[in-house]
Parts: sequence; C-alpha cells; structure tokens
Amino acid sequence: MKPYSRNQLKRYRWKGINHRGKLVSGYTLALNDHEVRERLSEQSIRLKTLRKRSLSVLTRLTQKINRKDITLFTRQLSTMLATGIPIIQALNIITQNHSKAEMRSILSHITKQIESGHALSETLRSASPLFDSLYVDLVATGEQSGNLAEVFARIANYREKSEQLSAKVVKALIYPTMVILTALSVAYLMLTKVIPQFKDMFNSFGAQLPWFTRQVLFLSDFAQAYAGMGLMLLAVIFFMLRVILSKSRRAQLTLSRITLKVPVLGKIITKASIAKFSRTLATSFNAGIPILAGLKASAKTAQSKHYQNALERVLLDTTAGMPLYVALRHTHCFPEMVLQMVMIGEESGRLGEMLHKIADVYEFEIDNTVDNLGRILEPILIIFLGVIVGGLVVAMYLPIFNLMSVLG
Repeated sequence: MKPYSRNQLKRYRWKGINHRGKLVSGYTLALNDHEVRERLSEQSIRLKTLRKRSLSVLTRLTQKINRKDITLFTRQLSTMLATGIPIIQALNIITQNHSKAEMRSILSHITKQIESGHALSETLRSASPLFDSLYVDLVATGEQSGNLAEVFARIANYREKSEQLSAKVVKALIYPTMVILTALSVAYLMLTKVIPQFKDMFNSFGAQLPWFTRQVLFLSDFAQAYAGMGLMLLAVIFFMLRVILSKSRRAQLTLSRITLKVPVLGKIITKASIAKFSRTLATSFNAGIPILAGLKASAKTAQSKHYQNALERVLLDTTAGMPLYVALRHTHCFPEMVLQMVMIGEESGRLGEMLHKIADVYEFEIDNTVDNLGRILEPILIIFLGVIVGGLVVAMYLPIFNLMSVLG
C-alpha cells in the first residue's frame, strides 16, 4: 500500500458550483488535492478551479500532529470499541471532532481504506510514520485475535506511560538549565553594560586596582570585543556537531555514553532507558508478539543510543538461541536486579509480568529522584549563582572599599 500522509499539510483555494447551481468558493487544509476533490464531491460541489496556496508557519505548527495526538486517538478508539461502537463509526466520530486538520485527513484516509477492504494494521502503516512498527504489530495481533478494543487499550497504556517517563526526564533538566542560563545571562549583561561604567570611574582614581578587579575588567573588555564572534563560533560548533551526530553512529554512541556518566542526570537517563525497554518488551510479549520482534521494537524505541546498541546485540544473541537474561548480562548495561527478575520470568513463564514490574520499579525511582532533584540541586545552584554574580559585584566594590580605607 502506498504511503499516504508523509506529505505535508497544504492550503487549497477552490471555486465550484453547488447543487443549487450557485458559485461557491473557500479554503481547505488537506494533504493533497485528491483529498480536496473527495471532500467537495461529498458536499455535492462541482469543482471548477483548485489552487495550492502557501501555509503560514503558525498554521503548520498548530495543525501538525505529534505523538501525543496519536496516543489520545488510541485512547479514544479503545474506549469506543470497548463500548461496542463499530470501528468505522468510531473513526468517523473522532475525525469529525478532532481540532487538527492533518489528523482529520489521516483518519479520513484510514476510514476509506478500511471500507475498501484493507486491513487496519496495513492501513495504519501507510497512513503516517507516527504509527511505528510496534504499534502496527500490536494492532495486527488484535486483528488476528479479534480483540481490537483490548489491544488499543494496551497500546494507549503503554504510550501514556512512555510519555510520562519522557516528561519526567525533561522535568529533571529544566530547573538546572534555567538557573545556569540565567546566571550566564546576568554575568554577560554585567560584563558588557554595568562594569564598563565602573571602569570609567576607576580610571579617575589614578590608583592601582586590586588584582581581582583588574581580571574582571579584562574579562569585561574581552566580552565586549569578542562576544559576537564567540557566539558565532559556538553556533558553528553546534551546527558541526549536529552534522557529525546525524552521520556518524560512533559519535552518537560516544555522546550517549558521556551523557550517561553525568552525575544525577546519567542515572535518570539509565533508569528511564531500562524502564522504557522493559515496558516495550512486556507490552509486545503480553500481546502475543514473538520475543525477537519485541526486542527489535525495543531497540528501535530506545531513546539512548548506548542502550539501543546494547539491545541490538541482545537481539543477535537471543536469535542465536541464548537465554534473554544471559544476553542482557553480556551487555554490562543492566543491573543485577533486572537480570534476576528476567531470569525468574523466563524460567517461570511469567516474563511479561516481571518486565512490567521492572518498569514500575524504575519509574517509581525516577519519580523520587525528580521530586528530590530540586532540593538536592537548589543549594548547589544558589552557590553557583552567588559566586558568578556576587564575584562580579565584589570585584567592582573592592577599589571603593580600598579608597575609603585610605581616606579614613
């Protein structure tokens, strides 16, 4: 089946004649002109002209779908199917009530393909890249078992847990990042706007300035002369790093391993990676997907390149017949507790249950770490802020204090 929604949303200006013979016109947001023609045909409008117009950045951003939209759609569909609503009717209800034009276009395409006799899983695969391989495979198992409502509920639970996990990691990064950026911004403003005013006053003293003050004045002159060049250099370095990371898998692995060694943050990312792997594999395993396919999906969804590389090695080892817990042990990426629980799950035939428990444990630990992170980092960040800003203030007032002592 030909991929459908990889096209970007477009704005079409059309003119036509309605069923009363009256000339009508308007704008329609759609992914292609074929969709516009179908919509107008359903409204009994005979198309005369159709022109593609540019779409504003704001409209594109507000109408573009993301992972959360897919999760919400999954939850809505699972709820409707559980109440006995036929899938075509459920899709039509969601389509009519969705606020985003791109989602309405995708759901309309899915509905038409199902009405034409295509399988839902294959339709989803062609509809959008946001329906990843794990999503499609889970839906395929639901089609085979005849229990789509339960499968969509399982997918919704999995995606909601994954999004909550990602939000916790982001939350852990926001506070320290904002404090550091604030400190650097204040220091830059002081060096370029405030300290030069003091420099003119110090020159009028005609006296030897303290060593610390001289160093800060030198730093101020340097910031004024080379700040623009420095920002450009940082931008070039950042761009080059992005290019290198996009093309070099080794660079991605190196950066991922360095990130995992960062104090506090590295532990959060490690726990999040293990929780994501456990939740993904448990969801696919409990849905009846073969463990090798589940491992492949887990590797693809791993957010850390280091763990993605490790899971790819696990997939190769388990394909060769090695037990899962042994393959995990060979990567040296998983704690002993995880290995023991996976071993017990394999031997007792309750692997899915054990993996869910592992995910629950690590998600609980991440919750505690993130909740306590503010209390742990707050004193350190306050000291950092005080040293940066306070040091500049002290450097400016040292000559004044010395002058007062001489006059006294």
